[in-house]
Amino acid sequence: MAAAEGSGAAGPLFAGLADVSISEDIPVEGEITVPVGSRSPDEDYSTLDEPVRDTIMRDLKAVGKKFVHVMYPKKSSALLRDWDLWGPLVLCVSLALMLQGGSADSKDDGGPQFAEVFVIIWFGAVVITLNSKLLGGTISFFQSLCVLGYCVLPLTVAMLVCRLVLLAGSGTISFIIRLIVVVAMFGWSTLASTAFLADSQPPNRKALVVYPIFLFYFVISWMILTFTPQ
Repeated sequence: MAAAEGSGAAGPLFAGLADVSISEDIPVEGEITVPVGSRSPDEDYSTLDEPVRDTIMRDLKAVGKKFVHVMYPKKSSALLRDWDLWGPLVLCVSLALMLQGGSADSKDDGGPQFAEVFVIIWFGAVVITLNSKLLGGTISFFQSLCVLGYCVLPLTVAMLVCRLVLLAGSGTISFIIRLIVVVAMFGWSTLASTAFLADSQPPNRKALVVYPIFLFYFVISWMILTFTPQ
């Protein structure tokens, strides 16, 4: 009886639906599918499926672009956004190899050993990065290492020029030429690194961040200038 009363109550509410019909002459338009947001080609692209050659070429192009940013320093987020440590590693190894004075067994070696250069560069970069973070820097640890490592490029070029000058002789003129080159590349490295890192620091603490960077590249420049081959 309750069911009968329920059906009787629902009867007047839907009574007119039985008489509703759609004429066959009226076209039914529209889509009943649920729209799905279009996906960009980048979302479907995976670097895991690409050939090794394409991966290597893409990484080399990225490193080359960062070298260009360092040689022509300007305010850009390229080094901070797409950071990597391949370029700094190559520069560090190249500089350490060129600073080798001669045979590893020689006690009269005129330059620092490979491990000394390697440790000085990476330890100095880590100390500067930690100092930047403690002073309230907004960039990550590896972004700072990336910038400091890539900005060693001008000093690596200076070391290459000094080695070529030393092949011609080690007199006063040679020293003056090396001094000019090293000082110019030292300024270039310092300006390039501060152009990328200074804006990530609080305005009232920029000097505290720039000073360790100055010392870092000064030590590397001093090693290059005082280098004498065996």
